[in-house]
Amino acid sequence: MSIQQITKEQLRRMGDQEGLVLQGCGGDPQEWLDGINVILTNEGILKQGAGFEEAYTFRHDDLTCLLFPFKEDMELDIGKLAVWRLATHSTFGGTWLSDYVPNRLGGFVQIQEQKEPAQVKPDCPLIGTDGNIFHLMGKASETLRKNGMQEQAEEMRNRIFQCQSYDSALSIIGDYVNITSAHQEACMDMEME
Repeated sequence: MSIQQITKEQLRRMGDQEGLVLQGCGGDPQEWLDGINVILTNEGILKQGAGFEEAYTFRHDDLTCLLFPFKEDMELDIGKLAVWRLATHSTFGGTWLSDYVPNRLGGFVQIQEQKEPAQVKPDCPLIGTDGNIFHLMGKASETLRKNGMQEQAEEMRNRIFQCQSYDSALSIIGDYVNITSAHQEACMDMEME
């Protein structure tokens, strides 16, 4: 069993978790962890030998608080726990993590996942050229290869060979390249000369 001290800021980053928060837990946190496990087992809340194996301690409003996080594989009767929490609120100040953080700490901090930058689709002049799907696929593949996107060219060809219609094939090509006009490209080349 482990007890880890955390900051309120770390607590605000636990928006994807749930647990039981007890307020005013002075003394030895290990005794609290052991005692809560015994009480909740005796109340029939923790089942089949389940118990809290870890807890987090933090301070807020001059109170030492403990968070007992719920784990996915934990066998507990959440309905009985809710009744117990309400019945003992004056003693333990028990609340859910999902209530405590928004009401006491200003809400959870949204953690944004780092996304890989979207790869820019290269322009490919297909409008106004031979509309045969194999011709269009070849021009799009060539454009991708010229832009160092050999894997995407292969993936595009494989997807096109699997599709059932001309429109689906065109849509797949559009997933990999920006379809532009052959006439527009010719005009741009003239302007550069």
